[in-house]
Amino acid sequence: MKFELNAQVRTVRGSGASRRLRRAEKVPAVVYGGSAPAVAIELDHNQILLALRKEAFHSSVLTLVIDGVAEPVLLRDSQVHAYKPRVLHVDFLRIDATHEIHQKVPLHFVNADQAPGVKLAGGSVSHVLSEVEVVCLPKDLPEFIEVDLKDLAAGHSIHVSQLVLPAGVRVLTHGDDGVVALIQLKKGGAAAAEEGEAAGEQAAPAA
Repeated sequence: MKFELNAQVRTVRGSGASRRLRRAEKVPAVVYGGSAPAVAIELDHNQILLALRKEAFHSSVLTLVIDGVAEPVLLRDSQVHAYKPRVLHVDFLRIDATHEIHQKVPLHFVNADQAPGVKLAGGSVSHVLSEVEVVCLPKDLPEFIEVDLKDLAAGHSIHVSQLVLPAGVRVLTHGDDGVVALIQLKKGGAAAAEEGEAAGEQAAPAA
C-alpha cells in the first residue's frame, strides 16, 4: 500500500504557534535524518488522522511531499490526545534507498482454527508478540509478516527463528530467539489432547 502526505514548511515555532496550527486543523510535525537538517512542517489534520488509523501506515515507506518536493520517509513517532481524536505532533525519518532501515512490522496470525492444539486438544492460542523489528532495504519492507499456525500442537510454540520472511528481510533479535505464539491447554486439557490424538490416529487411513 502506498501513502502520500502533503506538507508545508512551518516557519513559526513555539507552543503558541502550535496551538494556533491545531485550531486551524493543522498538525505540527518534523522531518529529520540523512545529510539534510531537520525541517519543521505542518500537515492537514484529517489526512494524518485517517492515515494513522491504518496499520500499514506504521510499517511502510511513505512519500512526504513538502512544498511540492517529494522524499521517502518512515513514521518515527506520533503524539495523540489522551481521549480526543486529535493528533498533536508527528515525527518522520528520511531514508535512503541504498541503505538498510530498521522498522517494526506487525505479525498477522492465520489458520489458528486449523491448529491441532486448538482443533483436537481444545487449546487456545496465546500471541506473545504482535510485531517484530526487521532490517532491510526500503524496497523490501513488508507491511506485515504472516505467521501460519496450522501445524502448531498443544503445548508447542513458534519462535522468531521460525518465521517465514520475505527475501531481503531479517529480524533483529538482539540474540534472543523469543516466542512468537504458543498454544496453551485449559485445565484437564492434557487428557483431551491425548484423546484427540488417538482419535486422529484411528481415523487416519491405513498405509
